[in-house]
Amino acid sequence: MFRRLAFAALLGGSLVCGPAVVAGPSDPQRPAHFSTVVVDAGHGGDDHGARGPKGLLEKDLVLDLSRRLTARLVGQGLTVVATRDADAFVTLDERTRIANQAGTDLFISIHANASPLSKVAGIETFFASPEATDESARALAQLENLAFGAAAASMAQGDPLRAILGDLLATEHLADAQEFARMAQRRIATAKASRSRGVKQAPFVVLMAVHAPAVLIEVGFLTNSSEESRLASDAERERLVAGLADAVASFRSRQDTRLGASVAGGGER
Repeated sequence: MFRRLAFAALLGGSLVCGPAVVAGPSDPQRPAHFSTVVVDAGHGGDDHGARGPKGLLEKDLVLDLSRRLTARLVGQGLTVVATRDADAFVTLDERTRIANQAGTDLFISIHANASPLSKVAGIETFFASPEATDESARALAQLENLAFGAAAASMAQGDPLRAILGDLLATEHLADAQEFARMAQRRIATAKASRSRGVKQAPFVVLMAVHAPAVLIEVGFLTNSSEESRLASDAERERLVAGLADAVASFRSRQDTRLGASVAGGGER
């Protein structure tokens, strides 16, 4: 069953702005191919996220990047669901509900980083895991989780089995999430633009309950004045979303190839 609160057709694809519901994973009408991406702009409303020395707010930066990425993905013929398309706070439960009821094939959460050290810079991409790659990854996940309240932060530190599974589907998509994270990182963290801090894992609760490959991308450190200036520029924002859109296109092609092989062999999605 399809239900929608906001919908716009553009360039052969479609855009659904949250809160929204589209065909779920068990819907027999769901396309048997990669078709839907959820773009999640972090923070919003009273939750400003990181702030740069010149005043650039994370919530505004990532909303603009989300809109630009959405337009590019719709141009690729994909259905795109935005968890927010305005300066409003969206709860953790609502973000994951939107993703799962959309039957998404990929979840991309966009953020910007912060550090007490003004020289720290670079781009990093995360996929969910109960164990963090390092202490900085653990601290970042804890900070992002706190944006959703104390309950969300404690969830990531709760029962190990629950954290590992989250939902059975979360582990099913772990390898795909790691693969897309690497593809995205290669395309946006280039020597010319911003150094790569690598692909990492951490217990981000916004990723752990999504029934699809899910990644969180930190596009740079707003607390670094040089990176803040870079991220404020139209050219850099276009560069970032072009790289992400290219990564989605490549990932989509791989997933459709795998699905074709599975269907040919009698398997199911």
